[in-house]
Amino acid sequence: MTSARLLRGAIGAAGFLVLGELVIRFGIGDQLDFPAPSTILIEAGRLLADPEFLAGVGTTLTNWVLGLLLATVIAVPVGVLLGALTPLESAIRPVLEFMRPIPSVAIIPLAILLIPVDELMKISVIVYASVWPILINTLYGMHDVDPLAKESLRSFGFGRLAVLARVSLPSAAPFVATGIRIAAGIALVLAVSAELLAGGFNGIGVYVAVAGSGNRTDLMMAATFWAGVIGVLANVLLLAGERRLFHWHRMRTGAADS
Repeated sequence: MTSARLLRGAIGAAGFLVLGELVIRFGIGDQLDFPAPSTILIEAGRLLADPEFLAGVGTTLTNWVLGLLLATVIAVPVGVLLGALTPLESAIRPVLEFMRPIPSVAIIPLAILLIPVDELMKISVIVYASVWPILINTLYGMHDVDPLAKESLRSFGFGRLAVLARVSLPSAAPFVATGIRIAAGIALVLAVSAELLAGGFNGIGVYVAVAGSGNRTDLMMAATFWAGVIGVLANVLLLAGERRLFHWHRMRTGAADS
């Protein structure tokens, strides 16, 4: 089933590229404004030998990973605490619901003003954007814990912490993993966006901005292509990890590979 889905995805991507190529080559689009897919792919291949671009990729990935790790370290304990203490969650929930919908990209200008250190500012923005999906999914996981399982453990004399460690945390773990996977995509978007808006010396976003200032649309799209590839690969790897580690959860919820 998974192989068939991958094949359908590959056919769809190839069809999209062919359609784009035809649109540009037959004059429906203006190749000076938007290069053909073949041109973008050629430039993307050349970027793999460009030390400046590779250094930028390294900078973006470093900020991305650090921001995602910090967000996980912050969001998971807070989510577990709020999920375990219902009165505390009820008190904090209005604040969470107010802050969560604020577009993360919108806080980048404010972060530039408040945080003078370039890399720290970018990582802070990534952390802010990534915290929410992890926190909310952790809360969902804590709420999804089977109450009968908790009561059964309590009936054998186990305390609150033991029930949390033996039942609540293992049950919530698949939700946490899903939150991290969702946050990974958001974190990458914010990593590149912060570089585009704040500038700097290295980064995929910086490379895109410099290419744009020189009217090199082909290089802009080629660099953006690799950002997309990184996002897809991250999602695939994290999803594979979820399925491997939490296959029992998929069986319990009746989830199917479709």
